[in-house]
Amino acid sequence: MNDEDLMRRAITIAHDALISGDVPVGAIIVNKFGEVIASGHNERELHSDPTAHAEIVAIRKATEIYGHWRLEDHTIIVTLEPCAMCAGAIAQARFSTLVFGAWDEKAGAVGSVWDLLRDPRALSKVEVRAGVLAKECSGILKDFIQGVRKRD
Repeated sequence: MNDEDLMRRAITIAHDALISGDVPVGAIIVNKFGEVIASGHNERELHSDPTAHAEIVAIRKATEIYGHWRLEDHTIIVTLEPCAMCAGAIAQARFSTLVFGAWDEKAGAVGSVWDLLRDPRALSKVEVRAGVLAKECSGILKDFIQGVRKRD
């Protein structure tokens, strides 16, 4: 599968967050053979857990499957640019690649506000491919935000 196909899968997963009123962000993790081994969507509202971002949920599932925390030779695909917490977790898990869709101009930590993964001082190097299906990914978020504003 290519980046766009994988991002479409992440977009589908992002919609699952809407059930619990969470911000629709989805993440999938694929191994070096392109097989999806874990996925997650935002679950902060569902679990009252500020760390339950899509990336963290997916990483926890992947490490549980493997029984260890290193995810070298794996790619994480996320519909929204990771925040500082998630970018740090991606680096700590030793992912080889991050693919993301929409930019997060307020809290993005992979180029928008900060660039934690490509900082020359970073301990591990992560290849970053940004803006994959950005319009579709940002559209989901805009629709959600407009819906929340209408309710308020």
